[in-house]
Amino acid sequence: MASIESYVDHTVQVILQDGRIIVGKLKGYDPRTNLILSDSVEREFSMEQGVEMIPLGLYVIKGDNVAVVAELDEEKDSTINYNDIRAEPLAELRY
Repeated sequence: MASIESYVDHTVQVILQDGRIIVGKLKGYDPRTNLILSDSVEREFSMEQGVEMIPLGLYVIKGDNVAVVAELDEEKDSTINYNDIRAEPLAELRY
């Protein structure tokens, strides 16, 4: 859990068990990896069109749904043109 603490008040990318990708500012977490994100958006990938950014605002994610939490380099991320990216959505994780 100590590694997540360093991400508080930083922009993170969260990959969920169902394959969704949520980006937002980490505002809080608990020992079960429940997360609170502010200013969050879901990045929905598609082969037909660019990445759709769905605004979510303040968002709570149940820890059981979290697969990956990673700090996002906002400077590098701002240089990416997501309208030009075509990609299959991530598949749901299977055990």
